[in-house]
Amino acid sequence: MLLGFAMMAFSVLMFFLLGVTILKPFMLSTQREAANCTIIHTHITDWMDCAFSCGADCRGQGKYPCLQVLVNLTHSGQKALLHYNEVAVQTNSKCFYTPECHQDRKDLLNSALGIKEFFDLKNGTPFSCFYSPDSQSEDVILIKKYDRMVIFHCFGRH
Repeated sequence: MLLGFAMMAFSVLMFFLLGVTILKPFMLSTQREAANCTIIHTHITDWMDCAFSCGADCRGQGKYPCLQVLVNLTHSGQKALLHYNEVAVQTNSKCFYTPECHQDRKDLLNSALGIKEFFDLKNGTPFSCFYSPDSQSEDVILIKKYDRMVIFHCFGRH
């Protein structure tokens, strides 16, 4: 009998855990469709403020370079800003991604320049991206964090 109650409690716990960590973000995320993108232009626009922790009672202020990647959606010819994923759009919609903040600006710049060089080499080569057909937003993402398969993985039998 104790085993039965433990199993029921564990089932309820897993239901809420999966609902909060996977299903809710999926339901709130913008539904996006696959497309092909080509690079138009990449550039570092500005240095953005950020905060970091350097210990228990230590906080610091830093700056990171804002890398913008402008792409062309090949099916529509629409220009859009490319972001790494949905989280990058929500964190800072002006930049491709938001790196982990720390004090070494040179390291952050080198990281951004490495990504910029990667995209500069892809100039003119189509690659997969995801856009929102229902939105007039000019945001396109490179990697989908949430998709419809999440639901099947949560409730499917293996």
